Amino acid sequence: QVQLVESGGGLVQAGGSLRLSCAASGSIFRLNAMGWYRQAPGNQRELVAVITGGSSTNYEDSVKGRFTISRDNAKNTVYLQMNSLKPEDTAVYYCYAEVVGAYYGITSRYWGQGTQVTVSS
Repeated sequence: QVQLVESGGGLVQAGGSLRLSCAASGSIFRLNAMGWYRQAPGNQRELVAVITGGSSTNYEDSVKGRFTISRDNAKNTVYLQMNSLKPEDTAVYYCYAEVVGAYYGITSRYWGQGTQVTVSS
């Protein structure tokens, strides 16, 4: 089994910064793509940023230039550095990882528990 544990959410004023972390543990052979989604009340979950196993990145248009996704493969951890935060960034942020299992080599997607980010105006 694989677990993803998130940390780093909280309350911040507009213009401020937060850094989210998501650490994977368990029966992991390899981590492929990792990323972050977010879901605001009444909205669908949307992809915010993704980083491939080769560290290529892609971002949702509204966060380009403000958010940076990175990973530390030695720690099985993905990060989301969020700068110049806006009230519309308020949401629950979920990390995910495409995990190649240690026993049978099957690739499955796992999710973190979600962390609340609230940006006040």
